[in-house]
Amino acid sequence: MKLSVVVITKNEEAVIARCLESVAWADEIVVVDSGSTDRTLDICRGLGAKVHVTPDWPGPGPQRNRAVDLSGGDWILALDADEWVPPPLRDEIVSLLQAGPDAVAYRIPRLSSYCGRYMRHGGWWPDRVSRLFKRGVARYGGGIVHDHLTVDGRVGTLRKHLMHEAFTDLDEVLGKLNSYSSWGAQTLCEQGRSSGIASAVAHGLWTFVRTYLLHAGFLDGREGFMLAVSNAEGAYYKYVKLMLLRRAADKSSGSSP
Repeated sequence: MKLSVVVITKNEEAVIARCLESVAWADEIVVVDSGSTDRTLDICRGLGAKVHVTPDWPGPGPQRNRAVDLSGGDWILALDADEWVPPPLRDEIVSLLQAGPDAVAYRIPRLSSYCGRYMRHGGWWPDRVSRLFKRGVARYGGGIVHDHLTVDGRVGTLRKHLMHEAFTDLDEVLGKLNSYSSWGAQTLCEQGRSSGIASAVAHGLWTFVRTYLLHAGFLDGREGFMLAVSNAEGAYYKYVKLMLLRRAADKSSGSSP
């Protein structure tokens, strides 16, 4: 059975070679790019990937679907540019496809790093993601930030893990925190949700407790504490931004002074 690896990119020159080199054994690599201005496209082409450039960014789910539609494999392995397949996972996938899969899609454990440390707690492990699936049985959906795979059929779970460099440093953490909280607030606002300062503080505190205590983030040392704080900040700012969006919407509609 032919395996296609699909990757979505934009300005990923720092990490894309590691990703593509880790799946050089696949039958095909398809990259769908949404307008890179760095060396991403040259690197991808140099490593033998089939590169397609799209004029827009519809969100991760629709963009992955585009990549799937442009590929020709019987099975699809979907990756992000900051992920890579280590040899044990490669061997498990190859053996699975050779022996004949007993499911139509598979969840893969993902080991992610935060500011240089691979996190085993705080809700980050095993972080199973559905990325390997048979053509025609699954499609991606989701919003601006996150996506999910909807599968028609049985979903199995692989044993070996995928690698993921989630955040390289604190600057990246803070940048994504700001972006994700804005996108999250916009989504909640469109759903008609509202918030206030008390609600924002409560969400932030609960997120810290859940990450650091309930999910044992303290076992990941100082990075576990940093992760809990940044998660809490993200939740707090999302609901504060929601409060301000609702206030602006109410003013524009004339429902408040």
